[in-house]
Amino acid sequence: MNQNVKNDIIKIMRIVILVLSVILILYISLDTFHDRDFLDNHSYMTFQFWVCIVFIFDFFIELFIYDNKWSYIKDRWLFLLISIPFLNILNLTHLHVSHDALYVLRFLPLARGVMALGIVLNYISSNKFIGMFVTYLSVLLLVTYFASIIFFQLEHKINSGLNTYGDAFYWGCTQVTTLGCNIYPVTTIGKVLCCILSGMGIIMFPLFTVYATNMINKYIHKPSTTKS
Repeated sequence: MNQNVKNDIIKIMRIVILVLSVILILYISLDTFHDRDFLDNHSYMTFQFWVCIVFIFDFFIELFIYDNKWSYIKDRWLFLLISIPFLNILNLTHLHVSHDALYVLRFLPLARGVMALGIVLNYISSNKFIGMFVTYLSVLLLVTYFASIIFFQLEHKINSGLNTYGDAFYWGCTQVTTLGCNIYPVTTIGKVLCCILSGMGIIMFPLFTVYATNMINKYIHKPSTTKS
């Protein structure tokens, strides 16, 4: 198979993954805002199952295309793991798992979408450094949104400081910027999300500082052109 054809197939599959992930985000958001039980939402469970099947199919398509298959498996085995439709398997086998844990499992396939987003953004960017910056920023925003959705779902009925999703998103933004917030988590998963968001903020914001510094230095040292 021609290398250009291989690259085109990979790009198309990653865009498909990205589109399906966006639809999953809409499903999860609407279910959360309307306080619907997703396990009883047959259309969501069916859609998520087929999305996971597409993700698994994509893994093996890329495995077939890549020349060094063992290297691909070592680098992308996590892609396959998070593409497994765990919710559907648990629902079918009736295994007992807490509702909170099930809700968090909904977001596993979206991790595949976030990875695809980063790759697609790097493809469409003409500047590798800018592409990395946009990728980091997009991942940070998406993780903040996912965390705030999970936080709202788990705590809005038991946390007196949480009244609307806007409060949850405000909480997520303050955690990722390490500013602190007057909304305190009361669930274990909520406390874990606090640590994750704060850790991401500590890691990623210095990268943004490096990016800004680099751009300023390029602008300052840019050779000036004079008209003769």
